[in-house]
Amino acid sequence: MSASEKAIESAILRLLEQRDSCASICPSEVARALDRRRGDKWRELMEPVRRAADRLADAGLVAITQSGVPVDVGHAQGPIRIRRPVATQQRRGA
Repeated sequence: MSASEKAIESAILRLLEQRDSCASICPSEVARALDRRRGDKWRELMEPVRRAADRLADAGLVAITQSGVPVDVGHAQGPIRIRRPVATQQRRGA
């Protein structure tokens, strides 16, 4: 895993720690937090953020949802949210 991949994963976890335990974050929040100086260039980070969220979900550190329902980011189409995992959740589409 590259240093930039670790930085993205750390940013996801850091943003989640700053929120209420049941709150979620948008991948765009992570991308913007990682690169505040590039204007609209944060969009280039969206796919790496989604991949990092997927790795963290596989490790059980986060849950990925659409409309509040857990999903596998590899099968998710459209916007996703990232939140802390709930012990009883299972990922859909895995």
